[in-house]
Amino acid sequence: MGSDSKVAIVTGAGSGIGKAVALAFLNDGYRVVLAGRRPAPLAEVIALAAALQRSLAVPTDVSNAESVKALFDATVHAFGRVDVLFNNAGVGAPAVALEDLTLLQWQQVVDTNLTGVFLCLQQAFRVMKAQTPRGGRIINNGSISATTPRPNSIAYTATKHGVTGLTKAASLDGRKHDIAVGQIDIGNAGTEMAQRMASGIVQANGEVATEPLMDVAIVGQSVLYMANLPLEANVLFHTVMATKMPFVGRG
Repeated sequence: MGSDSKVAIVTGAGSGIGKAVALAFLNDGYRVVLAGRRPAPLAEVIALAAALQRSLAVPTDVSNAESVKALFDATVHAFGRVDVLFNNAGVGAPAVALEDLTLLQWQQVVDTNLTGVFLCLQQAFRVMKAQTPRGGRIINNGSISATTPRPNSIAYTATKHGVTGLTKAASLDGRKHDIAVGQIDIGNAGTEMAQRMASGIVQANGEVATEPLMDVAIVGQSVLYMANLPLEANVLFHTVMATKMPFVGRG
């Protein structure tokens, strides 16, 4: 099946990494369903790609089971199937000491970053198992925080570690249904969320230092590479990062 007939869902598609991935899919000929909380940014991405006939914006709250089901129902109704899910929607919490993080702040991150990924996985499995040809590919956005924390980031770090568990379990459970599940861990992509790194961010030793960023379009190409593999092959974990960011090493 060529990319011009494939259908992809991208969550958190209105900005940042989700926007870059949605544009990469659209530019490669995919039919793309863009999901996000706010309709206006989704419409802007579609306009930017000039791909009105091959795209659909579906306002979605991934932490809400009914909203996620409606997203997948709308996709199947519009395009007939789901070949790729990029499970990307995520939020952070204030960078405060862990003992000062409120329960509500913790739960908001868990609801989106962990439960939201699970709910989308669940719906994707249901659709991909039943469609003809059967199967598909799911790519979860883990983040480098899926392996290594930053200071004062316990909620984000814990949920991204949890995404790794979801990826491994879903990859195993998907085998018998021809569903390939993998994860991309991204470091310092040049998005609005990452701009604070260019202006200085707290390091593990307590110092504040600037960090290099990479073009977010590189992430779009990385996800596209994973998505375009035949289902007999799977990138289980893929790390793409700014080459000189302080990730590999001590401190």
